[in-house]
Amino acid sequence: MRQDKLSPAPGSKKNRKRVGRGDGSGHGTYSGRGCKGQKSRSGFKMSRGFEGGQLPLIRRLPRKRGFTNIFRTEYSVVNIGKLSVFEAGSEVTPERLVLAGVVKSLQHPIKVLAEGDINYPLIVKANRFSAAAKAKIEAAGGKVEEVGYAVRAR
Repeated sequence: MRQDKLSPAPGSKKNRKRVGRGDGSGHGTYSGRGCKGQKSRSGFKMSRGFEGGQLPLIRRLPRKRGFTNIFRTEYSVVNIGKLSVFEAGSEVTPERLVLAGVVKSLQHPIKVLAEGDINYPLIVKANRFSAAAKAKIEAAGGKVEEVGYAVRAR
């Protein structure tokens, strides 16, 4: 077998469609775009879900679109495992969480979740606690204190 005698399997190689190269090519005159109209113009790009001006299905079915509650409270989440940066018996406040770099800012209220473990007592002050997080902190001999937060105007 010689390399110069090798050829691809029949039907595996197909020539590119060359449009606008005369009527004899089979793709002349309108170049496979039909006559007039939006789709025949250069630069045309149809958006996903476009149905020719008819109200698209995605907009006809409101239940499929989802819902965003504009009044929901968004929390800065802190897992218990991250509280290990504080020494035993210390008081953990939202301000100290920001100073330690656990939370970026106090723009959102802070919620403590139960991911991770804590082996020593801490006095944790935050805006909200998950039930499991509260149980873990108290099981380690610590205290949990919910601090109120001001609702910011949106």
